[in-house]
Amino acid sequence: MPALIPTDHVGKITYLGRVTNRGASLRSDPVEGLMAMFDGVRGEEHAGLTRPSCSRVLSQYPRNTEIRNVRQFSILSAEELDEVAAKMGLEAIRPEWVGASMVIRGLPDFTHLPPSSRLQFSSGATLTVDMENRPCHLPAKEIDKDAEGFGGKFKAAAKDRRGVTAWVEREGSLTVGDAVKLHIPDQRPWAPSPGR
Repeated sequence: MPALIPTDHVGKITYLGRVTNRGASLRSDPVEGLMAMFDGVRGEEHAGLTRPSCSRVLSQYPRNTEIRNVRQFSILSAEELDEVAAKMGLEAIRPEWVGASMVIRGLPDFTHLPPSSRLQFSSGATLTVDMENRPCHLPAKEIDKDAEGFGGKFKAAAKDRRGVTAWVEREGSLTVGDAVKLHIPDQRPWAPSPGR
């Protein structure tokens, strides 16, 4: 019996980007297409089969412990970016300001997709959702470069709207305009018994 359920939800890639030098800038450079490989996107700052652990997993590992890289992609929702912009008082948030690898339009409640959901693209390329990508202060500097004085508003405005991180389960090409179908795990929400 299949463990993943294809849904009727189909979105579309509206943005692809590459962060090539994270030390210099969080900003991603827009591209029309990428090749998703098992180790991510070659030449992209977040590529690799492993990565050093960060603040998000300090409860599990000391910082800079080598762990599996499940953060090869930072994916956001076009609709949620519009909501963040409105909360900040901006006309729009450009995906490159927040280091986006990808923006998808058409998948509802995107930031809260169940972990282990699959995003399957027209080419057959498939990304596995790791978890919600929590907002942080790092995009503030990039936002202020183009919208001075607004960067400090991002973290609060992006709560529950920062998208997800994901890793490559099946290799393939990704192109702006490609369709993406959502598949979700066939399991009930976790509900431990009292006292366990």
